[in-house]
Amino acid sequence: MSTDKTRIGLVLFPNLTQLDLTGPVEVFGRMPGAEVVLLWKKLEPVASDRGMRILPTATFDDCASLDVICVPGGPGQIELMDDDNTLQFLRRIAPTCKFVTSVCTGSLVLGAAGLLTGYRATSHWASIDQLSLLGAEPVADRVVRDRNRITGAGVTSGIDFALTVVAELAGADVAQAIQLELEYDPEPPYKAGSPRSAPQVLVAAARQKLASFIARRRTATERAAEKLRSA
Repeated sequence: MSTDKTRIGLVLFPNLTQLDLTGPVEVFGRMPGAEVVLLWKKLEPVASDRGMRILPTATFDDCASLDVICVPGGPGQIELMDDDNTLQFLRRIAPTCKFVTSVCTGSLVLGAAGLLTGYRATSHWASIDQLSLLGAEPVADRVVRDRNRITGAGVTSGIDFALTVVAELAGADVAQAIQLELEYDPEPPYKAGSPRSAPQVLVAAARQKLASFIARRRTATERAAEKLRSA
């Protein structure tokens, strides 16, 4: 019987949203035979956008191949769009992977690396439109699969995303067993988790609050798109 591990790598970068990372890690870590690798340039602790410090377990240089690569999102994604070291790593590792994946605005980083051109993909609701600048087709679903690209929408969708990936790797029975172990049976107290269901006054207020940040993200996306066109 084969003892080969299924190697699942997630990029752990400064100022990421930790739930984009830790939600999927909790799911992937329960898959039989999985080896979860947290990847960054160095092995020093990395701080999330809310201050949680997380330890990488391997560097980009140490990583020769993976079965799955996943890029989370968060405010630090903006800097990652111009980070040649990270983008080159993604371009190098993607051909070794069964699945190339992301959560939240990590899909914009995949796009900046040229890995979503011609693919359907999703992202956080506030930035999903920016995918089209990078040659992807935005789809406002919680999880989107197009060939071997699997992308999750904003933050909490990382759990749904990871269960989808586990089902592809190990079967639906394994994914359902993990869902049961986690008691993942959400019943949120409000129907306010999406612009489609939230009161429109809240949606408008959220868009106004995020406007300057989203504009800064768009500038980074436009810059990445220009690099792709000139490559």
